[in-house]
Amino acid sequence: MKFVVTAGPTREFIDPVRFLSNPSTGRMGFAVARAARAAGHDVTLIAGPVSLKTPPGVMRIDVVSARDMLRVVRTVIARADVLVMTAAVADWRPAHCASRKLKKMEMSDTLHLVRNPDILKTISRQRGIIRIGFAAETGTPAAEAARKCREKGLALVVGNDVTEPGSGFGTDTNRVTFVTPDGNVQRLPLMSKLAVARRIVSFAERRAKGKE
Repeated sequence: MKFVVTAGPTREFIDPVRFLSNPSTGRMGFAVARAARAAGHDVTLIAGPVSLKTPPGVMRIDVVSARDMLRVVRTVIARADVLVMTAAVADWRPAHCASRKLKKMEMSDTLHLVRNPDILKTISRQRGIIRIGFAAETGTPAAEAARKCREKGLALVVGNDVTEPGSGFGTDTNRVTFVTPDGNVQRLPLMSKLAVARRIVSFAERRAKGKE
Protein backbone atom coordinates (compact mmCIF):
# COMPACT_ATOMS: atom_id res chain seq x y z
CA MET A 1 0.00 0.00 0.00
CA LYS A 2 0.95 3.65 -0.34
CA PHE A 3 1.08 5.56 2.95
CA VAL A 4 1.12 9.33 3.36
CA VAL A 5 2.19 10.35 6.87
CA THR A 6 2.34 13.86 8.32
CA ALA A 7 4.58 14.63 11.29
CA GLY A 8 5.80 17.41 13.53
CA PRO A 9 4.46 20.90 14.18
CA THR A 10 3.66 23.72 11.82
CA ARG A 11 4.94 27.27 12.24
CA GLU A 12 2.67 30.24 11.64
CA PHE A 13 4.77 33.38 11.30
CA ILE A 14 3.99 36.80 12.77
CA ASP A 15 7.09 38.29 11.14
CA PRO A 16 10.36 36.75 9.85
CA VAL A 17 11.60 35.99 13.40
CA ARG A 18 8.45 35.26 15.43
CA PHE A 19 5.89 32.50 14.99
CA LEU A 20 3.14 30.49 16.67
CA SER A 21 3.77 26.75 17.07
CA ASN A 22 3.64 23.86 19.53
CA PRO A 23 6.05 21.38 21.21
CA SER A 24 5.66 18.52 18.72
CA THR A 25 8.99 16.88 17.83
CA GLY A 26 7.66 14.65 15.04
CA ARG A 27 8.75 11.42 16.75
CA MET A 28 5.36 9.72 16.53
CA GLY A 29 4.91 10.49 12.85
CA PHE A 30 8.45 9.45 11.99
CA ALA A 31 7.83 6.19 13.88
CA VAL A 32 4.71 5.57 11.77
CA ALA A 33 6.69 6.21 8.59
CA ARG A 34 9.43 3.84 9.74
CA ALA A 35 6.95 1.11 10.70
CA ALA A 36 5.03 1.38 7.42
CA ARG A 37 8.22 1.18 5.37
CA ALA A 38 9.48 -1.78 7.42
CA ALA A 39 6.18 -3.54 6.64
CA GLY A 40 6.92 -3.18 2.94
CA HIS A 41 4.74 -0.19 2.07
CA ASP A 42 5.62 2.88 0.01
CA VAL A 43 5.78 5.89 2.32
CA THR A 44 5.69 9.63 1.73
CA LEU A 45 6.47 11.59 4.90
CA ILE A 46 5.38 15.23 5.06
CA ALA A 47 7.32 16.83 7.90
CA GLY A 48 6.99 20.16 9.63
CA PRO A 49 10.10 21.81 11.15
CA VAL A 50 11.82 18.99 13.08
CA SER A 51 15.39 17.80 13.60
CA LEU A 52 14.95 14.09 12.88
CA LYS A 53 16.64 11.90 10.28
CA THR A 54 14.50 10.54 7.49
CA PRO A 55 13.73 6.83 7.98
CA PRO A 56 15.48 4.65 5.36
CA GLY A 57 13.49 4.15 2.17
CA VAL A 58 10.99 6.91 2.97
CA MET A 59 10.36 9.87 0.65
CA ARG A 60 10.33 13.05 2.75
CA ILE A 61 8.85 16.44 1.90
CA ASP A 62 9.53 19.32 4.31
CA VAL A 63 6.93 22.02 4.94
CA VAL A 64 6.54 24.92 7.36
CA SER A 65 2.96 26.14 7.73
CA ALA A 66 -0.43 24.44 7.90
CA ARG A 67 -1.29 25.73 4.43
CA ASP A 68 2.03 24.37 3.11
CA MET A 69 1.16 20.98 4.56
CA LEU A 70 -2.34 21.01 3.09
CA ARG A 71 -0.98 21.90 -0.34
CA VAL A 72 1.49 19.00 -0.31
CA VAL A 73 -1.08 16.54 1.05
CA ARG A 74 -3.43 17.50 -1.79
CA THR A 75 -0.63 16.90 -4.27
CA VAL A 76 0.30 13.41 -3.10
CA ILE A 77 -3.02 12.06 -1.81
CA ALA A 78 -4.25 10.95 -5.24
CA ARG A 79 -1.71 8.12 -5.15
CA ALA A 80 -2.33 7.16 -1.51
CA ASP A 81 -4.19 4.29 0.10
CA VAL A 82 -3.65 5.46 3.69
CA LEU A 83 -3.33 8.95 5.21
CA VAL A 84 -2.00 9.11 8.78
CA MET A 85 -2.27 12.67 10.12
CA THR A 86 0.16 12.56 13.03
CA ALA A 87 1.24 16.19 12.64
CA ALA A 88 0.29 18.71 15.31
CA VAL A 89 -1.06 21.27 12.86
CA ALA A 90 -1.62 24.77 14.27
CA ASP A 91 -5.34 25.55 14.41
CA TRP A 92 -4.74 29.28 14.04
CA ARG A 93 -2.35 31.65 12.25
CA PRO A 94 -1.80 35.42 12.37
CA ALA A 95 -4.10 37.25 9.98
CA HIS A 96 -1.07 39.08 8.61
CA CYS A 97 2.64 38.25 8.46
CA ALA A 98 4.94 41.26 8.36
CA SER A 99 7.70 41.25 5.76
CA ARG A 100 10.23 42.60 8.26
CA LYS A 101 10.85 42.19 11.98
CA LEU A 102 8.35 44.24 13.94
CA LYS A 103 9.72 46.52 16.64
CA LYS A 104 8.19 46.22 20.10
CA MET A 105 6.68 49.68 19.94
CA GLU A 106 4.99 48.80 16.64
CA MET A 107 3.28 45.70 17.92
CA SER A 108 -0.23 45.71 19.28
CA ASP A 109 -1.08 43.97 22.55
CA THR A 110 -3.68 42.04 20.54
CA LEU A 111 -2.80 39.52 17.85
CA HIS A 112 -5.50 38.99 15.23
CA LEU A 113 -5.76 35.30 14.35
CA VAL A 114 -7.59 33.42 11.63
CA ARG A 115 -8.43 29.74 11.55
CA ASN A 116 -6.23 27.38 9.55
CA PRO A 117 -7.84 24.82 7.24
CA ASP A 118 -8.60 21.43 8.79
CA ILE A 119 -6.58 19.10 6.59
CA LEU A 120 -8.51 15.94 7.40
CA LYS A 121 -11.84 17.66 6.77
CA THR A 122 -10.56 19.21 3.56
CA ILE A 123 -9.23 15.98 2.06
CA SER A 124 -12.01 14.17 0.19
CA ARG A 125 -13.55 11.07 1.70
CA GLN A 126 -13.81 9.53 -1.74
CA ARG A 127 -11.63 6.80 -3.27
CA GLY A 128 -11.72 4.73 -0.12
CA ILE A 129 -8.60 6.28 1.41
CA ILE A 130 -8.08 5.00 4.94
CA ARG A 131 -7.78 8.18 7.01
CA ILE A 132 -6.30 8.04 10.51
CA GLY A 133 -6.13 11.02 12.85
CA PHE A 134 -4.66 11.89 16.23
CA ALA A 135 -6.13 13.66 19.25
CA ALA A 136 -3.54 15.09 21.63
CA GLU A 137 -5.48 16.06 24.74
CA THR A 138 -4.99 17.15 28.35
CA GLY A 139 -7.07 14.60 30.21
CA THR A 140 -8.94 11.51 29.10
CA PRO A 141 -8.76 11.55 25.28
CA ALA A 142 -11.50 9.05 24.39
CA ALA A 143 -14.43 11.49 24.16
CA GLU A 144 -12.60 13.98 21.94
CA ALA A 145 -11.18 11.16 19.82
CA ALA A 146 -14.69 9.80 19.29
CA ARG A 147 -15.97 13.24 18.27
CA LYS A 148 -13.17 13.66 15.72
CA CYS A 149 -13.79 10.17 14.39
CA ARG A 150 -17.48 10.91 13.77
CA GLU A 151 -17.19 14.47 12.48
CA LYS A 152 -14.31 13.84 10.11
CA GLY A 153 -15.36 10.38 8.95
CA LEU A 154 -12.11 8.73 10.02
CA ALA A 155 -11.29 5.04 10.17
CA LEU A 156 -9.37 5.50 13.42
CA VAL A 157 -8.42 8.22 15.87
CA VAL A 158 -5.44 7.73 18.15
CA GLY A 159 -5.86 9.75 21.33
CA ASN A 160 -3.40 10.46 24.10
CA ASP A 161 -3.05 12.63 27.20
CA VAL A 162 0.03 14.80 26.64
CA THR A 163 0.25 15.62 30.37
CA GLU A 164 0.71 11.99 31.38
CA PRO A 165 4.31 11.01 32.23
CA GLY A 166 5.95 9.19 29.32
CA SER A 167 3.22 10.21 26.88
CA GLY A 168 2.95 13.03 24.41
CA PHE A 169 5.43 15.53 23.03
CA GLY A 170 9.17 14.88 23.11
CA THR A 171 9.05 11.37 24.58
CA ASP A 172 10.09 8.02 23.11
CA THR A 173 7.00 6.36 24.59
CA ASN A 174 3.26 6.90 24.39
CA ARG A 175 0.08 5.66 26.04
CA VAL A 176 -2.71 5.86 23.49
CA THR A 177 -6.36 5.04 23.02
CA PHE A 178 -7.67 3.73 19.69
CA VAL A 179 -11.21 4.88 18.86
CA THR A 180 -13.13 3.64 15.79
CA PRO A 181 -16.43 4.86 14.25
CA ASP A 182 -18.39 1.94 15.68
CA GLY A 183 -17.63 3.20 19.20
CA ASN A 184 -14.93 0.66 19.97
CA VAL A 185 -12.39 2.06 22.46
CA GLN A 186 -9.09 0.26 22.99
CA ARG A 187 -6.76 1.63 25.65
CA LEU A 188 -3.18 0.50 25.11
CA PRO A 189 -0.50 0.33 27.80
CA LEU A 190 2.56 2.58 27.82
CA MET A 191 4.83 1.45 24.99
CA SER A 192 7.43 2.82 22.63
CA LYS A 193 6.20 5.10 19.87
CA LEU A 194 7.53 2.60 17.36
CA ALA A 195 5.37 -0.12 18.94
CA VAL A 196 2.34 2.19 18.75
CA ALA A 197 3.23 2.91 15.11
CA ARG A 198 3.28 -0.79 14.31
CA ARG A 199 -0.22 -1.12 15.79
CA ILE A 200 -1.42 1.73 13.57
CA VAL A 201 0.10 0.19 10.44
CA SER A 202 -1.40 -3.19 11.35
CA PHE A 203 -4.82 -1.56 11.75
CA ALA A 204 -4.55 0.02 8.30
CA GLU A 205 -3.54 -3.30 6.77
CA ARG A 206 -6.49 -5.11 8.34
CA ARG A 207 -8.86 -2.31 7.35
CA ALA A 208 -7.67 -2.55 3.73
CA LYS A 209 -8.54 -6.25 3.79
CA GLY A 210 -11.99 -5.57 5.27
CA LYS A 211 -11.08 -7.04 8.64
CA GLU A 212 -11.62 -3.83 10.67
